[in-house]
Amino acid sequence: MSRIDELVAELAPRGVRHVALSEVAVYSSSRVDAKDLDETSFVGVDNLVAGKGGRIDASYLPNTARLTAYELGDILLGNIRPYLKKVWRATGSGGCSGDVLSVRIKAGSKQDLDSEFLYYLLSSDGFFAYNMQHAKGAKMPRGSKTAIMSFRIPVPPLEVQREIVRTLDQFTQLEAELEAELEARRRQYLYYAGLLLTNNDEVSRVRFGDVATIVRGASPRPIQNFITEAAAGVPWIKIGDVPARGKYITQTAQRVTAEGAKKSRRVRPGDFVLSNSMSFGRPYISKIDGYIHDGWLAISGFEDAFVSDYLYYLLRSSPVQDEFARRAGSGTVKNLNAEIVRSVEIPLPPKETQRRVVELLDKFDALVNDLSIGLPAELDARRKQYEHYRDRLLTFEEAAA
Repeated sequence: MSRIDELVAELAPRGVRHVALSEVAVYSSSRVDAKDLDETSFVGVDNLVAGKGGRIDASYLPNTARLTAYELGDILLGNIRPYLKKVWRATGSGGCSGDVLSVRIKAGSKQDLDSEFLYYLLSSDGFFAYNMQHAKGAKMPRGSKTAIMSFRIPVPPLEVQREIVRTLDQFTQLEAELEAELEARRRQYLYYAGLLLTNNDEVSRVRFGDVATIVRGASPRPIQNFITEAAAGVPWIKIGDVPARGKYITQTAQRVTAEGAKKSRRVRPGDFVLSNSMSFGRPYISKIDGYIHDGWLAISGFEDAFVSDYLYYLLRSSPVQDEFARRAGSGTVKNLNAEIVRSVEIPLPPKETQRRVVELLDKFDALVNDLSIGLPAELDARRKQYEHYRDRLLTFEEAAA
């Protein structure tokens, strides 16, 4: 960090100017037609990622006509719990939902503030804690737009900002490399798990739809008319409610009215849900009573045939995922409908065999997901190191007024 310390001592010996965010940035006031967006340009809290160079992978498109536009370099903030920590520096242009704020550096301030530096400021623990403190709403608190613009940020000389960005980018690059290696291990694990789960000619195979009930979710439209913060509302399950590589759905950010629920599809604890478009085919197990939109499939009534954890591993396995992909088509937007999933043939070993396989795979799974050992532990340590240095590098003595 000596280079940064030297720059601060040289360029800001009397401290660094601190200002309210509103002095250097504004919310985007431009609009875009929803019809002009596609899966590569629409950002909602479901597909908003926490990352400077994130991605867009929308599972649904909005129904509203006009949306807030974002531009290259804007900082997009999730603005409803539990998504307040989702912060992304836009790498292109598009439109975002009402649950996402687009913060843009003022034209006259670009010579003072680098958008990559602003990204790191607004993804810091300090800003997250401030945003949480000022969020309003009993059931689904939202960040206060006024309070966010009152958040005070340091504005060191641009040369200092860029050196900090370069340093933090190095940390994130190392983290990305570890994540890539860990992901390769996970893929390897899934491949061998697939062999264990499906490569046995002596095990009978069944059509999935013959041993389980598989139906598509449903959405009341326009969904905005049915979202509620009232206690009488019921959980509205969205893809963003499941943590990355998560297995269970335990809570939702939004709720729908009883009227909206009547036009949707109910899932009960123990039921599976399967994403059916874009990042399709990923299974999750619901631990709550809730309702799903038409971006999900619901799977229930399998208990006579399958141990729940065995079915989870089976649906995640490479052979089954590859079969889903093959049947979903080769277009840009693939669709995994209920009939496709019903028609897939899967192995059905005795339940005692299923339990033995689950016990073995649980041990393998720990090797690629347990934060106390191996690569997951190293990655967790690097993330903590990054957070420590990020907070240190973004803290400056304030210059006297």
